[in-house]
Amino acid sequence: MESLVLALTILVLAVFVGFEVITKVPPLLHTPLMSGANAISGITLVGALVAAGAEETTLTTILGFIAVTMATVNVVGGFLVTHRMLGMFRKRE
Repeated sequence: MESLVLALTILVLAVFVGFEVITKVPPLLHTPLMSGANAISGITLVGALVAAGAEETTLTTILGFIAVTMATVNVVGGFLVTHRMLGMFRKRE
């Protein structure tokens, strides 16, 4: 029970810090920063795979699966946005 409270506390603090950091980024810098953050999202995906594959309890497996799904969506979305951003710099025929 104590570890659950600690984990929830860390989650809530991470949400608040993440929200504050994201809202302070100007729109002009958002896309380049998002493309640079894909490497971090990839590391998150690896961690989520480890958590899902540990099979300690059913709850951790389900939460790990959800984390894998969300991290995958984040990585793919980041690459799609980066591809679109780089398309704006191509010469038109």
